[in-house]
Amino acid sequence: MMAGAGTRAVLLHLGVIAVLVLLQFVLPEYHRGVMSRVLVLAVFAMGYNLLFGYAGLLSLGHAMFFSAGLYGAGLALYYLDWGIVAGFATGLACGLVLALVVGLLALRTTGVAFMIVTLMFSQVFYLTTLYFTQWTRGEEGLVLGPEMRTVASAAFTLELWDPTVRYFAALALFSVVLLATMAIARAPFGRVLVAIRENEERMRMLGYDVQRNKLSAMVLSGLFCAASGAAYALLFGYVGSTFASIQYSILPLLWVLLGGAATTLGPLLGTLFMFYVIDVTSGYTSAWLLIVGVALILLVLFFPKGVLGTVRERWLPWLP
Repeated sequence: MMAGAGTRAVLLHLGVIAVLVLLQFVLPEYHRGVMSRVLVLAVFAMGYNLLFGYAGLLSLGHAMFFSAGLYGAGLALYYLDWGIVAGFATGLACGLVLALVVGLLALRTTGVAFMIVTLMFSQVFYLTTLYFTQWTRGEEGLVLGPEMRTVASAAFTLELWDPTVRYFAALALFSVVLLATMAIARAPFGRVLVAIRENEERMRMLGYDVQRNKLSAMVLSGLFCAASGAAYALLFGYVGSTFASIQYSILPLLWVLLGGAATTLGPLLGTLFMFYVIDVTSGYTSAWLLIVGVALILLVLFFPKGVLGTVRERWLPWLP
């Protein structure tokens, strides 16, 4: 029975990736651009979901991990001319180190205190990007020109600013993180995180190192978010302090809650839904926030655990 559920889950994820590949060939240019952005930010949401959905740790500081990847990659390209691969690796390293340091300090607290501490760290990071305006340009940001986002060799030329290349690069990153998240959720480590979320004291009494497992979740979450930030800088050519603001710590929480916390595909669904609701309603009225608010209230009423979370609870218990 478990093997059958696992096979269906794998086929579902591969099917979603296949559909996303086909969308590149059928969507109009504008919607391909939107989907590229959604795929990159869905990785951000998946990183947040790993900590919040599976480990049960509510953070209001994940904008700093996204921005660490964003600035790590962006500054490396803009000032050091390190190239795409080295820039992306620098973004990952920045997010990894920051998540480790913040995790070691913030995980000394629990509950509301953890939420406040992560918010404080995030605000410090945000203010730092504003303080060093000489290099970061603050809210104005840095624009990475096409020449900085091009890899040329004798064999091939890779242009990340090209819409088709950008879409497939975003899809490749999304696919890797999606499959990694599914593997983590089904692995003993993922099950331990869920058990810690449900009853931390019982897991501690059973002999599990709760603190080490939560720190591991924090580091992996920060790494995924940094990968999203680095990819955003490389694919869309912009690095700015706005991405380090509190808004970008709340957005992934909203995306995860809408799609379904502790579901692998929920972050994608939540990100996609929010993007298109805002995009469509803002084109018709200046009161688009009111319409978005009504839509969110209806979703909470009819899908209290998020769309996929409620679907899993009521109809498809095998959904990962």
